[in-house]
This record gives sequence, C-alpha cells and structure tokens, in this order.
Amino acid sequence: MPGTRYPLEVQPLIPQRLTRLTELASDLLYSWNRSIRALFVRLDPRLWEQCGRNPKLMLRRVAQSRLDEAAADPLFLEEYQRALSMHDTYHAVRLSSKRTDIDPQTDLVAYFCAEFGLHESLQIYSGGLGILAGDHCKAASDLGLPFVAVGLLYRQGYFTQTIDAQGNQIVGTAPALLADLPVTPVCDSEGHELRVSVTLPGRTVALKVWRVAAGRICLYLLDSDVPENTNADRGITCQLYGGDRDTRLRQEIVLGIGGVRALRALGLAPTVWHINEGHPALQIVERIRELTAQGRDFDSALEVVAAGTVFTTHTPVPAGHDIFDQELFGRYLEPYVADLGITLDELKSLGSSPISQGGFNMTAFALRGSRLHNGVSRIHGGVASRMEAYIWPQIPWMENPVGHVTNGVHVATFLAHEWSSLFDVRFGSEWRNKLTEADYWTRIDTIPDHSYWSVHQSLKGTMLETVHRRVARQYRRNGAGEGVIRRLTRQLEPDAKAPLVIGFARRFATYKRAGLLFEDPKRLARLLNDPDRPVLLLFAGKAHPHDHPGQNLIRLIHEFSRSPEFEGKVILIEGYDLALARRLVTGVDVWLNTRSIPWRRAAHRDKRPPSTGS
Repeated sequence: MPGTRYPLEVQPLIPQRLTRLTELASDLLYSWNRSIRALFVRLDPRLWEQCGRNPKLMLRRVAQSRLDEAAADPLFLEEYQRALSMHDTYHAVRLSSKRTDIDPQTDLVAYFCAEFGLHESLQIYSGGLGILAGDHCKAASDLGLPFVAVGLLYRQGYFTQTIDAQGNQIVGTAPALLADLPVTPVCDSEGHELRVSVTLPGRTVALKVWRVAAGRICLYLLDSDVPENTNADRGITCQLYGGDRDTRLRQEIVLGIGGVRALRALGLAPTVWHINEGHPALQIVERIRELTAQGRDFDSALEVVAAGTVFTTHTPVPAGHDIFDQELFGRYLEPYVADLGITLDELKSLGSSPISQGGFNMTAFALRGSRLHNGVSRIHGGVASRMEAYIWPQIPWMENPVGHVTNGVHVATFLAHEWSSLFDVRFGSEWRNKLTEADYWTRIDTIPDHSYWSVHQSLKGTMLETVHRRVARQYRRNGAGEGVIRRLTRQLEPDAKAPLVIGFARRFATYKRAGLLFEDPKRLARLLNDPDRPVLLLFAGKAHPHDHPGQNLIRLIHEFSRSPEFEGKVILIEGYDLALARRLVTGVDVWLNTRSIPWRRAAHRDKRPPSTGS
C-alpha cells in the first residue's frame, strides 16, 4: 500500500559570512532602501521577480550554489557590508534633539488603520488609504518619532486580479504562508505567544499579535486565525474588505477594541491616538471603558479620550463611510455598554448622521470622539467641513474644526533611483535633509534641460518595457495570437516613436470617473491618432468584488481598447499593485486625476488657513 505523502521543501543554508541577510529580509526598511533590495536582486534577478520581490521568500528558494558564490565574491561582500552599514546607521540615529513638539521619553503616537501599503511583499492593502498609511509609517521612521501602528494580518490580503478576453475582472485569492511574510509573533515575558481577546455575541475571540519591523517603528497586526477560535471566527481577519457586513463589523471590533488591548498588553501607553478613516473608531469605546472602570463617568471619560485623539477622514462620497444597521451594531456592542455607564441607545446616538438613515455611522462616531480632525487636501478639507457640518449645528460649516493636511508621498519609496543619482551629482547628498524646504528646491531649475529630459526618457523606456511584458503575457493567456499582440503593443516597442504617455491607475470606484475620457470618443480618437504627436493611455486598477459599477468601468475601457481607432493606444493592465504603481509613477508623462469633487464651488469659498492637525 502506498505510504502517506508529505510536502518537502529543501532550504539553503545561509553562509556564515552572509548571516545578516536574514535580518535584512525581516525589516521592511528594504521597502525604501535600494541598497538592501539591490543585494537580493544581485543574488538572482529572475528569482527576485518570481518571488514577488519578497526577500524572505527568496532566501528560502535561492540556490545554495548562488549563496556560496556570493559569500566568496568580493564585490558582493562589499555591497553587503555597505548595506549593513546603512542599516545599522539608520537604526542608531534617534529623534533629533532639535524637536520641541514631541518628547520620545513620554510621548507615543498610536496609528490605527485597516490597511497598510508598505510593500508588495506584505499584501495587506487595497488602495490609497493603505499607501498613505504605509508612507506615514515610513516618514515616522525617518523622523525617529515615537510611533507604533496597529492593523490586521490578512492571510489572503485583498484579492488578485486578472482581466479576461471580454474585459471581465476575475477575482482570485492567494493565501500567504506566514513563513514568507516579514512578521514575527510577539511573545510575553515568559516566552509564550501573546494573546488578547475581544467579546462577540455569546463568545470570546482570541487574537494573536504579530510584529512587523519597518525601520525604527513597529507595526502590530492582530490575527484571529488561532486554534482557540471557531472556524468562523478564525476567518474574521482572513481577507481585507471581504465578507458581509457582519464580517466587517467583527473586523472593526478586532481592530479598534482588540488593538487597544494589544497595546496595553505590550505595556505601551500612547499619548496620541490617530484614527485613519472610520474603520478603527471603536478604539474610542475601549479607551472610554478603561476610564469608566477607574470610576469616571461616561461624559468626562469621553472628553479625556477625545482630547488625545486625531481623526483623518478620506472619502468625499457617502458610500465611502462605514454605516452599520442599528440592530447589527447593537447586537455586537451590547456586551460593552454595561461597562460604559450609558444605555445602548445613548451609544448609538453618537453614531447618528443625516446620511446614515438610522444606522451607526463610524465617521460620525470618530468625529464626536476626537478633537483634531482633518481631510486629506485643501479642497477635501472644505468638502469634509460641509459634509460633516451636522456634528456642529450651532456654527456655520466653514467655521467648524475640520481642517486639512495635504497628502504627500514618501520620497525614498517613490522617487526613482535615477533621479536620486542626478540630485546627488548636482546637489550632493544634503538634498535628502531638505525635502520640506520649498526655497531649497528652486535649485531644481539649475538642472540642464537635456539632463532632466534624458533621465525622464530613460525611465519612460523602462516603464514601457515593463508594461509590454505584462500586457503581452495577459493577451497570450486570453488566447491572442502573436500578430494580434504585436498590433496591440506597437506603441510599447522600443523602436516606436515615443508617445506622450498618460497614466490612470487607482481603484475603479465610480466617483474617480475612469471613463470620463471616453465621453467624446471622436475627439479622443483625433488626439490619440495624431501621427506627429502620438498619445498612449495606460489604465490600471481594481474594482471591489461587490462594486459592479466599478467592474463595468473596467469592461468599458477594455471595449474601447479593442475598438479599431483605439487599438494599441489604450491599454488596460491587470494586477495593479505597489510594484506596478512605482514603475508607472516614474515613467508616465502625465498622471491623470478625473475624480468628481462634490460641492467644489463651496469648498473653494473656504478661505481658512491651512490646518496643523495630524
């Protein structure tokens, strides 16, 4: 009789000279430090791509012979020592003594978010909210701020996307093996894995705490997939934005309430609590519960909690705000109400809003439970002030306390290496310390036009090569012949006349209006088919599996891309992620934003000075 079959993986042994490769692979500093990433690329460029640019996975799969060769290669060892020196120096430098606004000995910022987009090797993000959160973490690390982040460990991430020959978005899942992720379990003082718990109707759910190192800061992720839980509860943290409304509310209880309990179990006492979008707002409930357990009444506890809370709202459309049915919300929060000293109806009233239609609005609750509030641009700050004016009915909307902090990006992550090298040559390395000084950057005008254009054209060519490989593979999978593929990708060929490349890459939510360019097809065809000034449109992005209008936008763009007047001029790229985003950002000529802006005229009348909120 045949015996039992077991999977067997043969892993290489890291040579003694290269033992710290494991340490480098477990610190997401590699997501913005090119010297560290370059080590893994040099080991095996093809394997690096096959492993999804995941250094930890790569170290499990790289050939032993390649590691042994690297350990004996003076040039590789020199790069290895240089990367280690940069890593160690980075970690040795702490908060600047010149800062007076925060004390690393007494202050700590706790940053809660449902998703974090640090790098494609940790797939716990879906879109701009996560990318912003990841960039916040990196910036906090660079500044040496006392900062921790809290999120959820999604074993299946968001979802994988392919697009078939008819333009349909095909949703897939790719469960991650924990051994492949840059995460480590948090242990208590006795060496046992740390557990915290939250109460759900009729049961207690255990949560494991994982730690992600990202330079000088830590990201703690909660995981319900532990043996103590039922199969249903083990799936709570399975997928980002997956499941039904019950699942979403369970996730937000785990993130908000469980997140506070995890920080307490770690012995951390944040002085600032940042709620990034409404998903983590239930942290307010837990922090109030802690104070009422000490004898405070609910109203004073709410004021104490709100005084230390910052809330950032992101979405200017009602559909972007979590609203839960009152019965559902009451069923899940009832176990916590007894400890708050108020009735369930009183708690529900804190989440009331004109758009909630009787439901519990997490944005409204976050606003009432915080004292610093901001939108994510000047225009959005004005829009949010008007949208949320019901919180402060006694004053005109333009005078309420919703301000704004304009989103930025983490320069070291998104600035191409070629630009960094040019700046080093022209300005020396000091430019890295001058990123926020507007006057300093007037010197960019001193770069000769030919140097500037040469770098841009080189990056554009590299981007077009990447897109060519991806879409050719996409077309082959969908059954296209080589002749058809050549016709559809002719603008991407290296010997083609370089077109003006316009990029549109973001979530295919309807309010982002991805189809706006196609409202006048004849005019667009004239622009794209000008023989002297060719134009190429690149589209990429995902629509939520439940967002059928968003998926219709993908089909619309696909249909236009296959019509005779637009073939090869409109290209839809599947599988959008951070790696593709970085490549597109560095290579396109124009980055297109066609989103609708509610109440734009009213928002422009808002003449308040910029906020200094979060």
